[in-house]
Amino acid sequence: METFLKIHPDDKVAVALKPLSKGTTLSVDGMTVTLSEDIPQGHKFALFPVKADEPVIKYGSPIGIAREDIAPGTWIHTHNMKTGLGDLLTYTYQPVNVSLPSTEPGYFQGYRRKDGSVGVRNEVWIIPTVGCVNNIATAIERQAQQYVQGTIDAVAAFPHPYGCSQMGDDQEHTRQILADLIGHPNAGGVLVLGLGCENSNIDELKRYIGAYDENRVKFLVSQESENEIEDGLGLIKELAAYAGGFHREPISCSELIIGMKCGGSDGLSGITANPAVGRFSDLLISKGGTTILTEVPEMFGAETLLMNRCENKELFEKTVSLINDFKNYFTSHNQTIYENPSPGNKKGGISTLEDKSMGCTQKSGSAPVKGVLSYGEKVSAKGLNLLSAPGNDLVASTALAASGAHIVLFTTGRGTPFASPVPTVKISSNTPLYEHKKNWIDFNCGSLVDGKPMELLGQELFDYVVAVASGQKVKAEEAGFHDMAIFKQGVTL
Repeated sequence: METFLKIHPDDKVAVALKPLSKGTTLSVDGMTVTLSEDIPQGHKFALFPVKADEPVIKYGSPIGIAREDIAPGTWIHTHNMKTGLGDLLTYTYQPVNVSLPSTEPGYFQGYRRKDGSVGVRNEVWIIPTVGCVNNIATAIERQAQQYVQGTIDAVAAFPHPYGCSQMGDDQEHTRQILADLIGHPNAGGVLVLGLGCENSNIDELKRYIGAYDENRVKFLVSQESENEIEDGLGLIKELAAYAGGFHREPISCSELIIGMKCGGSDGLSGITANPAVGRFSDLLISKGGTTILTEVPEMFGAETLLMNRCENKELFEKTVSLINDFKNYFTSHNQTIYENPSPGNKKGGISTLEDKSMGCTQKSGSAPVKGVLSYGEKVSAKGLNLLSAPGNDLVASTALAASGAHIVLFTTGRGTPFASPVPTVKISSNTPLYEHKKNWIDFNCGSLVDGKPMELLGQELFDYVVAVASGQKVKAEEAGFHDMAIFKQGVTL
């Protein structure tokens, strides 16, 4: 078992794959390095002298600047390095010619909807138009569990605090996300539950929903009902009867859409879990499928790697706007652009936003960027897509679902129990987390540290995702969790 890893030949640091003790002598590329202090798992130590104000190189790229002279064998972290990032930048398109060879087709057992779309679950969803009816929605959900039978996977409500007292783009985005979820093919039936007097009332929301199957989508205005729970249950019964007529059938993996997100990252995330998801992404795309990468603030510092993989200049310009618009969002609220990484990230070995971003973008694999999506926009281009959404776990995962993701792959070094509107696969970066939180974690990438080849792990992850797409429940589903969160971007009246 290796005890440390030098990721790129140009790196000036290595990463401890397990806790290393002061005085340990290591052989690296034909030279020896003696550790001058203890190095926690996932943390960095210097391989070469780094002068004050010089860049610290990891992943073959700068991840920060030394605050002081750093000798070989020294622990490198927030105490002796800082971010080297500025604010708005000027970018030049320097395209990298990347392409993936096609591989043999793959198939999963999914649900073909009447409009031709595909789902990996056959659930009945209750979507409130406004937070005022959240308790009604959850009460209907509790009493409707009797309809979870046959091919019905779940009856789930998605409470949220929005839908009224909003203005401008903030209100538009809420309506768009709700409409996206109403149309999501993982739902075989949808009850849209309104109050009646809200800004995003049902008549208003119908403009965003567009054409819909009246058997699949039902509406209930609570103020117009004498007993909204009783009436809601009656509509759920009708929806369950309709959805129950769908059955799984073989569907090409070319129609599978997978969202990619990370949270609670540690120093191993960019070495194990995120590259494994990148390997999965390349494999799915090679079969004609689609992946979506989001959490824009965690692209800062690694954005040029994505920009230069854009298929054309138009996508490059969209990616520049994706990055700079988010930076302007921070500054317009008088906030620091680089207020990242989190305390948990730092404890796990991530020192700067560049360090975090270089690890985060490993999830994108090596495929060219085929699409750049605004918040709430549905995916249309097959292949790798970039989506505008923040780093917040629930908000970003909901955004991925709203853009069409059937499943979200969520890598983590510290663990989290949350869910999203679609099956959310928790992937651990280290084996101790997997062993400690088996009720949260679905797939372990810590086995890479123990010597499992990346090619094999990537194939195992692909096979697992196909099993989930075919009906195998993830841990959050087994616990009965369904979450959603909308990106709040404006004032509240």
